[in-house]
Amino acid sequence: MTERKILSRDEAIQQADQWRANGEQIVFTNGCFDIVHLGHIDYLEKARQLGDRLILGLNTDASVSCIKGPLRPVVNEYARARLMAALAFVDAVTLFGEPTPLELIEAVRPDILVKGDDYSVATIVGADFVLGRGGRVETIALVPGYSTTKLIERIKSSY
Repeated sequence: MTERKILSRDEAIQQADQWRANGEQIVFTNGCFDIVHLGHIDYLEKARQLGDRLILGLNTDASVSCIKGPLRPVVNEYARARLMAALAFVDAVTLFGEPTPLELIEAVRPDILVKGDDYSVATIVGADFVLGRGGRVETIALVPGYSTTKLIERIKSSY
């Protein structure tokens, strides 16, 4: 059941077009989402509340390794995609392997682009594109004390 929310790029584009034709506002965010924690859940739930549909761009394993280092991800892309798709407030998950999600953002054409408040609008990839189409770019306050890196460090120091 959750697998049907995991879409290829072409399927994500078609789904976004259909939702847009129905008058629904599309929210887009992206990330690695390796070892899902409360911070991820809070962030994604708040992102979805900004519009009618939430599309999540998920980094492939190869791109996570490039960003986070050779020991990451801890959880493989298929499992991460299934976990994200299982969340009621995530409407679609699509993988991307490029260094940034810009190509995916340009393909999906979201109405609202969202990142955590550890970014500024000026540093959010795709912000210029979304704003140029009349969309919005929003940042969401992160839950203090939650990060995958900190979680891994805590596990390593405990065992």
